[in-house]
Amino acid sequence: MRRLTLALVAALTLSACGANNSPPQAPIPGQKTSAGLKTLEAGATLIQSRPPVEAISTYLDGFHFYSGDKNGQMEAHHYVTVLNEEVMQAVIYDGNTKDARLMGVEYIISERLFNALPPEEKKLWHSHQYEVKSGSLVAPGLPAAADKALMSRIVNTYGKTWHTWHTDRDKTLPLGIPALMMGFTGEGQLDPTLLAERDRRMDIDTPAVKRQREDLPAHPVLPGANAWERGEVIQLRRVNGSGEHGRGDTGHFTGAEQVRGKE
Repeated sequence: MRRLTLALVAALTLSACGANNSPPQAPIPGQKTSAGLKTLEAGATLIQSRPPVEAISTYLDGFHFYSGDKNGQMEAHHYVTVLNEEVMQAVIYDGNTKDARLMGVEYIISERLFNALPPEEKKLWHSHQYEVKSGSLVAPGLPAAADKALMSRIVNTYGKTWHTWHTDRDKTLPLGIPALMMGFTGEGQLDPTLLAERDRRMDIDTPAVKRQREDLPAHPVLPGANAWERGEVIQLRRVNGSGEHGRGDTGHFTGAEQVRGKE
């Protein structure tokens, strides 16, 4: 993102803003961290370098749902690394405190790169236009001008998201298989209670954010994205047994690796 303004770059370095207000909800089984392990951790922190982690520059908060189950909604805290002008990657947590659980990953690409994907690959990706324009996707702690500059770079991108720890379903360990996630594309889809709780906790006025972004240039969504809107449910399944994160017309999954049914 070479064209980001100096003000935006400076704002993105304010990592303390908009954090430590969303702890994870599910407990983790296991004994408390021992003094010895804490000492090893502290020593490693001082001695070892972590370039991929240190490259994370941006914190985004939004919402996902399971492909094939729009009622399976959850808040997702994204910590984003910019790889180049057209590709970003994010690690996703269920909170923004130091004990948050790593829920999954999201890859974010430009319109141009998405448009060049094969048709079957496009079905795995979702658009970000509505998330940005509606104000449901936010960058907590950023000043309004920096937020708008950042969102102008995200509004026309596409994301592919896999969740590996389904903490919204009260799983205390990363059980089961990865799930393909989707993003919301229109009014009335996101649970208003979920949004209101996020806004209360983070002191965000989503309607005001939406108004601030009204003039962002959002392009029409390219064909192939948001496959769930066309009734195509795609999820992984076990080699033996049923899938875990969606449902087909008959209540069971078919196919070797992917599941397709109606929303």
